[in-house]
Amino acid sequence: MAKRKRQAIAQNEPASEPSIKKKAKAAQVLKEKPVKAKTSAMKKSTTTKPSNAPETIQIVVGSYDRILHGLTVTVGGKEKAEFADTFLFNAHTSAIRCVAASPISAPVPGQTQKVMLASGSTDERVNVYNLSAHPPSRKNQEILAKVAPRPILENPKNREVGTLLHHSSTVTSLCFPTRSKLLSSSEDSTIAVTRTRDWSLLSNIKAPIPKPQGRPSGDTAPFGGTPSGVNDFAIHPSMKLMISVSKGERSMRLWNLVTGKKAGVLNFSKDMLQEAGEGKHSTGEGRRVVWGSVDGADEFAVGFDRDIVAFGMDSVPKCRIMGSIRTKVHQFFYIALDKEGDATLLAVATEDGRILFFSTRESDLTQPESEDKKLPTAKLMGQIGGKAGGVEGRIKDFVVVPSAEDDSTLYVAGGSSDGRVRVWRVGVPELQGSDKAEKGKGELLGTYETQNRITCMTAFMMIPRLEGVEESEDELEDEEEEESDSDEE
Repeated sequence: MAKRKRQAIAQNEPASEPSIKKKAKAAQVLKEKPVKAKTSAMKKSTTTKPSNAPETIQIVVGSYDRILHGLTVTVGGKEKAEFADTFLFNAHTSAIRCVAASPISAPVPGQTQKVMLASGSTDERVNVYNLSAHPPSRKNQEILAKVAPRPILENPKNREVGTLLHHSSTVTSLCFPTRSKLLSSSEDSTIAVTRTRDWSLLSNIKAPIPKPQGRPSGDTAPFGGTPSGVNDFAIHPSMKLMISVSKGERSMRLWNLVTGKKAGVLNFSKDMLQEAGEGKHSTGEGRRVVWGSVDGADEFAVGFDRDIVAFGMDSVPKCRIMGSIRTKVHQFFYIALDKEGDATLLAVATEDGRILFFSTRESDLTQPESEDKKLPTAKLMGQIGGKAGGVEGRIKDFVVVPSAEDDSTLYVAGGSSDGRVRVWRVGVPELQGSDKAEKGKGELLGTYETQNRITCMTAFMMIPRLEGVEESEDELEDEEEEESDSDEE
């Protein structure tokens, strides 16, 4: 990825005067100005495209090895997926914990559309990048293809924007609720709200540090060194409410994003924690939290070590997700099976290499047979991966990208700790059927070896380049001049 400038924004500095650290422009391999070419695959057509038209997905993975790896996957039109590297470099000085991508920018005549990418690490930094939303051009790529052992499709539009220094500890979660805001949480018990226009800190929400309770007698932690920090947060679609879960707390906190102040605290009951597998010697803290909508009603799910509990808007536990499946949970979120959002499933990545799909609709819940358990169980609608699918290691993170050509197709990309990225094609009717839910669904399109221990992942469906919009070195230089002028102002 070509680098432009690094802009460091300290927490205590005024928003109007961000510090700027200039970096030398990276050497470019190709100096020739690309010749304008129009291919049928890159054109934006107003007519309905065939369902087997090729589509390109941009995947970005972070790893324990400090490497930020971007790759494109071309699916559709062929039976197998085609992978190609777009960028690969050491983005941080320590392990990368989280990555997030913003929505695609609005189309502007004569300009390419972009996506903002943010990566958080244990080095307390949040790096920000600009990625092109269009597939990289294959023109003049033969030189790199001849010397590289793997396909390379560099995109000169991918640029580094800068670094945010709003936190003083490990960055745990990142989120772009809109293109204008970036929220980041950290183990310093803060959630930073950053404006993407000038990358200034708008608000710094401080979560209370829990009092140490139930620490072992031989605990050697220093004063104030007990586990603390925000594990995760989730923003309601209305952008007015946020839920956070923290270390050392058997509760979740609600925040009013309009005022930036605490709105309430919901403690997890002892019975609910026991049903979720959080016993006396467990932490009982929420690891992850997500918002969703089922049958037109909003709900949210809180993830623990080995189970997930869904709550209604009344903050009353609705159901357990994993049921009799006893395995560690790594990642989960709600996915919509249609554009209207009427059909929604909860997708869960597990330690045993599976991605499970559950329905939390009232009609699909199973009441417990034992009197000791009170929470109903969600219905398993399907699964992919696992030992039957050739996946034995844990799936650390995954993304679900709906097809732009076929509404009944979903692409699922999963990243494992063994360094492999797998891409499946799953049909929506497969997940809506109730028969043979334990049987593997979908089709494995391809596997890519990154040779790094994957910790996090994000992806988005790239859009075809508009007719008449092409990449050029002159356009890149003009962008740099405009941005340098705006920085000086």
